[in-house]
Amino acid sequence: MKNGVHLITYADSLGKNIPELHGFLKNRLSDALVGVHLLPFYPSSADRGFAPITYREVERGLGTWDDVEAMGADFDLMADFMVNHVSALSLWFLDWIEKGSDSRWDGLFLPVDRLYPEGVPAEDRDKIYTRKPREPWIPVTFADGTTRDIWCTFSEEQIDIDVFSPTGRAWLEDELKALCSHPGIRMVRLDAAGYATKKPGTRFFFEEPEIIELFERCKTIAEPFGVELLPEVHEHHSYQERLAGWDMPVYDFALPMLLLHAIYSGSGEPLANWLNSCPGNCITTLDTHDGIGVVDVVDLLTEEQIEYTVNALYQKGSNVNRRYSSSSYGNLDLYQINCTYYSAVGEDDDAYLAARAIQFFAPGIPQVYYVGLFAGSNDVDLVERTRQGRDVNRHGYSIDEAEKELRRPVVKRLLKLMEFRNVHPAFGTNEIEVTLEEDGHVIQIDRRSGEHTASLVVDFSRPHAQISTSSPDEQVNFRV
Repeated sequence: MKNGVHLITYADSLGKNIPELHGFLKNRLSDALVGVHLLPFYPSSADRGFAPITYREVERGLGTWDDVEAMGADFDLMADFMVNHVSALSLWFLDWIEKGSDSRWDGLFLPVDRLYPEGVPAEDRDKIYTRKPREPWIPVTFADGTTRDIWCTFSEEQIDIDVFSPTGRAWLEDELKALCSHPGIRMVRLDAAGYATKKPGTRFFFEEPEIIELFERCKTIAEPFGVELLPEVHEHHSYQERLAGWDMPVYDFALPMLLLHAIYSGSGEPLANWLNSCPGNCITTLDTHDGIGVVDVVDLLTEEQIEYTVNALYQKGSNVNRRYSSSSYGNLDLYQINCTYYSAVGEDDDAYLAARAIQFFAPGIPQVYYVGLFAGSNDVDLVERTRQGRDVNRHGYSIDEAEKELRRPVVKRLLKLMEFRNVHPAFGTNEIEVTLEEDGHVIQIDRRSGEHTASLVVDFSRPHAQISTSSPDEQVNFRV
């Protein structure tokens, strides 16, 4: 992936389809963006695309594979591959339900009795890592009238697959190879990858050595196409550090909460400690289609600091309500808080831009979610209509609405900052130095590549950000 700013968006959240999205990005944001993470655009039965019915087609109404590849000619594309599950309406699952052991796809799915013929012991059930208050399996009735419990980690529409069975191995190779073969796709995100390992007596999450073998197998499939793989693992930061040690790109999911803590408290010490030790081969985000992760910062913040930050988020977040992050509002992850990042900083333009500046100066490649691109506020009307908490950060923009958003001062300032991040040569390497001043209230981040330097100073007591650059032929200072 190119080392610049990438956008995260649904195909129909910025414009109504892929051609409209592509046209807007190319005509209006080509200097601010180098790539796009196009969230699942395949036919799906649930979870806004994350319950794929097939990977071989583009959802009707969103466009075609030609449209996807055309966008890939102008922007580096990231696509999703749900390595843990497929739709309950997929032909793979429906064929198995109809034919049972005679199905070509027998072995692709995971009946509980295959792992536990005598039933799941209580001590094993207590170990299983789930983020929803229910059993991680559902009863399924087959065409012959028999009923079996089938592994189903997330929702009843998302049936887990067994990528370690012979059938699952062949399926994975065929489907991932087909996805990687499309021109323009530079990276594939392995969604929910940690849940793909299921072994009795364990947490059923990120089990070694199985998880290493799975990633190596996926690399072997993707590398001939020049496609990188990005595992999506929302958990303790040590998981990202382990992945980085296996020579894989990782997410920096700790950054959003650490930044909020610094903005709320005025102290940048935990943030600076992390920036001085975090993996360098990371993808940074402040906001995504999911919530703001809390579990990711355990041990980076104390329990008291986490509690303080969470409480401050609910106090400062415009119209955000604790209900929106609860199971009563369909939250899939009880360790995430649903709120836009702009609302999380109290819709303070200077605080928001200071946070973005730190993200862009942090190690790694930055991604900006489409709502964050427009400094979007919580969409309370939408979440109350759908009763889905994550929709508070999923407002859909028409092209006309997006054009209006581009005229807002905070968006203009953000775009200027994104353009700077894309072109300044100081970001050509990951050479970085982070220091604290004034009892931790001021953080300075210096980026250097050869004779080119860029320095960011953020005062968390206000907060605001100042950038200075130095090259052989010029020196520049400007406020973000």
